[in-house]
Amino acid sequence: MASIRILGTGGTIASRSTGPGGLVASERIEALIRTLSRRHTVTVRNIMVSGSYGLQLSDLRTIAQAARNAVLDSTVDGVVITHGTDTMEETAFLLDLVHSSSKPVVFTGSRHPADSAAPDGPQNLEEAVEAAASPELRGTGVLVSFAGVVRAARGLFNASTTAADPFAGGTEVAHFIGDSLHVTARPLRPPPLRMPGEEFDNARVTVIDCSLGTDPDLFSHAVHAGADAVVLAGTGLGNAGPGFTEAVQDAVRAGCFVVLSSRVPFGPVIPTYGAGGGIDLVRAGAIPSGDLKPAQARILAALLTSQPATPEQILHALTAAPGRQGGQSG
Repeated sequence: MASIRILGTGGTIASRSTGPGGLVASERIEALIRTLSRRHTVTVRNIMVSGSYGLQLSDLRTIAQAARNAVLDSTVDGVVITHGTDTMEETAFLLDLVHSSSKPVVFTGSRHPADSAAPDGPQNLEEAVEAAASPELRGTGVLVSFAGVVRAARGLFNASTTAADPFAGGTEVAHFIGDSLHVTARPLRPPPLRMPGEEFDNARVTVIDCSLGTDPDLFSHAVHAGADAVVLAGTGLGNAGPGFTEAVQDAVRAGCFVVLSSRVPFGPVIPTYGAGGGIDLVRAGAIPSGDLKPAQARILAALLTSQPATPEQILHALTAAPGRQGGQSG
């Protein structure tokens, strides 16, 4: 039996229907744990009750600090955080960047609200507690457990608006067969970064779409409006259309970091093409994001520019991919 701290932040798992007003997060974590089997000792803390689409960077810092306090408690073996799926990939990734404990921190949520005829929240929460309690998952960082699959936070993204398991990407570290947790891999993790300070709350990092026919006007406007960094959601291997190379040069001269990512769901950014493609963008000063997609690249850029960081430090953090360690079963 392990001792697990559950932190509630809201999301669909905590939502109920208000009729024409739609679903609204309203359930505190104390209500959500009533269905747990109590195979483990559970303590709870309600941090907030919010739809994750409404969270701000300051809220992510609050969640990160609550998780840090929980793992520092010597009576706690692991932590579970309930959260909405809309932005779970961002919050979980921020926590993974700064997580320095061997204790697992596991995010979960649901696709169906608490008052649904067939809610999935109770099963997801049960499995997240089991994952957080697993000695085999110590040292694996921050994880997301959903619909029987446990993934590493880094590289994770929301891939479906309706599937029972909405997530893809990340390293699958374990899955459930019935009530039994089977560990299949251990992420290799880079050293933790510093916890976000108050400056993180006001970090200004904008994601700019580079789809066909897009001009760099919005990019230039973000720079002139005072962005600390801009993430380019490039095409393919990391490319953008006419005018973006010059806009990157102007941004870098103005002291704005530029991160080159890709809108493609899988695969790394590999600068390959000239004539305004990735090769020219990087030569102009853009920093390739490695395997990180725009949403998570934005969170890392917000953390580092708020501390602050050098281009070399940002490049190192972006390309410090976790990889895999063996094929371990449990």
